[in-house]
Amino acid sequence: MNLWEALQEGKRLLSPVSDEPGVDAELLLRHVLHFDRGQLYRRLTEPLDSQFEEPYRSLLGRRAAHEPTPYIIGRKEFFALDFEVTPAAIIARPETEALVEEAIAFVRDHQADQVVAIADIGTGCGAIAVTLACLLPSAQLIAIDASGEALTLARRNAVNHPSAQPIRFLQGDLLEPIDPPLDLILANLPYIPTAQWEQLPPEIREHEPRQGLDGGPDGLRQIARLLALAPPYLAEGGGVILEVGDEQGSAATTLALEAFPDSQVRIEKDLAGLDRVLVIRT
Repeated sequence: MNLWEALQEGKRLLSPVSDEPGVDAELLLRHVLHFDRGQLYRRLTEPLDSQFEEPYRSLLGRRAAHEPTPYIIGRKEFFALDFEVTPAAIIARPETEALVEEAIAFVRDHQADQVVAIADIGTGCGAIAVTLACLLPSAQLIAIDASGEALTLARRNAVNHPSAQPIRFLQGDLLEPIDPPLDLILANLPYIPTAQWEQLPPEIREHEPRQGLDGGPDGLRQIARLLALAPPYLAEGGGVILEVGDEQGSAATTLALEAFPDSQVRIEKDLAGLDRVLVIRT
């Protein structure tokens, strides 16, 4: 079969398990061939060499058994940057790009001519911290995670983006390893209620680390802890930006106002019009 037929076969096999079977088939085939997208689509009429057919079918089998494509190929794009991903950390998702956009806006509105101290709490693969280190030359980034494996992965991602500003990587619980003051606290903490986590697709429930997703009975256990701890860590005029669940805007706002009663608090919605980012400006 040629490459076009290989793509169609992959799409057919993955349709029962994937919301984007064509995308998954393309990523897996490109991974086997070591092609970028342009190379693949310029050569669709060429035959799939027999040395690549079995590896491709093997990867399709793994995806058909509900293993996430980013873990299979070991890569995920985030904010137009390429990141290594492994089961040591959850997969970076497009929704989290809204948090990065809010952080960039905060820094540009804050004090553009001064160094801005930013802490990324629960950094995982480092997607947030590394992206900001690439885009904000005035930023001083600290990335924290309780998992040593996740921090090792995040460090590799920082090394793989040489344009990034240096990042301090610290292991510990929430803000515990940091000395204040900070200008900005960022976090994509687990926010899925336990009952919902138990109903998630096997791609997520059986492969991504539960500690990065399960936020307790109401989904807000870690977010509430962080908000309660945050006030003494913030410099005057500082801010907190957190990703939240799509129905948690009201509850997260209440928690934020309890911790920061004299601050500006708002919820930003994602492209689907759902609650996504909690923004606090003190």
